[in-house]
Amino acid sequence: MGKFSRLGNDLYSGQKSIDFVGRRWLWYAISALIVAVAVGGLVGKGINYGIEFTGGAEYRVSLPADQVDQDTADELREAVAGTDIDNASSPVVTTSGNEAILIQTEPLSDTESEEVAQTILDATGASSDDLSQSEIGASWGQEVAERALLGLAVFLVLVVLFIWAYFRQWKMSVAALVALAHDVIITIGVYALSGFEVSPATVTGILTILGFSLYDTVVVFDKVRENTADLRGSRQTYAKAANLAVNQTLVRSINTSIVALIPVACILYVGVVRLGTGSLKDLALALFVGMAAGVYSSVFIATPLLAHLKARESEVLLAEKRDKARRRAMADRYAAVPAFTEDMPVADEPGAGPERPGSQEPSAPAAPPRAPEASGRGRVAPAPQRPVQKSAASGRQQPSRQPRSKRGRK
Repeated sequence: MGKFSRLGNDLYSGQKSIDFVGRRWLWYAISALIVAVAVGGLVGKGINYGIEFTGGAEYRVSLPADQVDQDTADELREAVAGTDIDNASSPVVTTSGNEAILIQTEPLSDTESEEVAQTILDATGASSDDLSQSEIGASWGQEVAERALLGLAVFLVLVVLFIWAYFRQWKMSVAALVALAHDVIITIGVYALSGFEVSPATVTGILTILGFSLYDTVVVFDKVRENTADLRGSRQTYAKAANLAVNQTLVRSINTSIVALIPVACILYVGVVRLGTGSLKDLALALFVGMAAGVYSSVFIATPLLAHLKARESEVLLAEKRDKARRRAMADRYAAVPAFTEDMPVADEPGAGPERPGSQEPSAPAAPPRAPEASGRGRVAPAPQRPVQKSAASGRQQPSRQPRSKRGRK
C-alpha cells in the first residue's frame, strides 16, 4: 500500500506520468473495437426484453410462510421450465413477501397456460383456490420505456447546460456527451451478448450509471481547468497540462471505482448465482458494467478528446510554439557559440601593436585612452599641516601585559 501511495504522489507531482493524451489514437482504437463488439451483439443477438415490455402471463400461488423461500422458488422455476413449452422455458420466479410466489412467463395459449398452472400446483401441493392467473400487457413496459427516454433526453440537456455554465467551454460538454454515449452503448451491448433480460430495473441502472460517469468526468475536467488556467505562466502546453490532470486524479478514480464496484459485484453474484433471476441481477449488471465503463471513458476518452478538440485554438497553438522553442533552446545551450575552424581569420589582440607586414586582415581598433583622474577625488592623502617632529611620549615606557600574580610588583 505504501508503494501505491508513493505512486500517487509521483503522479500528482509529475515525477511519473502516463501519457493518456499523447496516445489518444490508441485509446480511440480500443474504444472503437469495444463499441463495435457491443453494436455487433445488438445487431446479431438483439435485446432480450422482459415480459414487462413484451407482455406475458403471471401466476400467483399463495403458500404458508414457511414454504415461501428461495428453495421453493428454485423448484418452481425448474418445474415450469421442464414443461418443454418454448415461452415458459425461462420463467421469472420471485417471492412476494411471506405469503406468495410469483411466476412470470411469456404469452401462452390457453392449453399451455393450463399445463403450466397444473405444474405449479403439483410442485407446491397447493389447491386451485390458492392459484391466480393474470395477463401482463406490453403497454406498461412501453410507457416505462417512453418515460425512460424522456428522462434521458432531459438529463442530457441538463448535462450540457451545467458543464457549459460551470466550465464556460462547450467543447467540454461535447467530450462529456461522447463519454456518456460510449458507456451506454457498451452497457446495452453487454446485455445483448449475455442474454440478460432488459427489465425496468435495467432502465433504472442505466440512468444511474450516467450520473456516476458524469461525476468522474467532471472531477477530471475541473482539474484540467485548474492546470490550464495560465498556460503562459505554467510554461506547459494544453495537452501536457490536461495529461497531468488525468494523472493527478487517476488514483482517486481507481479508489472510487473499486469502492463502488465491490458491493455491486457482490449483489451481482447473489442475483445470478444464488437467486438465479429477478430484477436484482438486472440492476446489478447495469451498474457494474456502466461504472467500469464510466471510469474508463473519463480517463481514456473524455480528456484526450477534449485536448484533441482544443488543439486548433490560438492560445493552445501559441503554447505549443513556445514549448517547441524552449525544447530547441534546452537541447543544446551552447549551439549559438561559433565553433573553431581552420579557415577562421587570425587577428591580433586589440591594441597589441601595429599591423604585421603582409597581413591582409586589419588589426582591431585599439581601446581609447583612459582619462586622467580628477585631482582631489578618490582616496588621496591630505597635505601635511606642519613638519613631522619627535613626540614627547616616544621615550615613555610602554605598558606590557603581565600575569595577574606579578602585577604591581617591582
